[in-house]
Amino acid sequence: MEEAVEKVIIVEGKSDKKKVQEVINESVEIICTNGTIGLSKLDELIDMLYDKEVFVLFDADDSGDKLRKQFKREFPEAKHIYIDRTYREVASAPENHVATVLLQANIQVHSKYLLQS
Repeated sequence: MEEAVEKVIIVEGKSDKKKVQEVINESVEIICTNGTIGLSKLDELIDMLYDKEVFVLFDADDSGDKLRKQFKREFPEAKHIYIDRTYREVASAPENHVATVLLQANIQVHSKYLLQS
């Protein structure tokens, strides 16, 4: 049997990480950039993640957009997950919205977050 590819979600901050951890229902590594990431740190990250399925989930604001552009340029293999711009931040988006966008990226989430209206 083929071993499943490990999934990694890259987020901006600790509060984003906490929100995602609360919603997901599978073993996924969550890495924080702490808002910014230098080129050498990004290169290290790319080397570390080359054989994993990588998702990028950043805030829908200027710093999140800037970070997302950097990842698209330096790490084009990463899949991008977007929250609705009305919520601006991953941490302040409702759990059911975060669950929905993660589920669309084939990341398992706790079903209780999908039942909220």
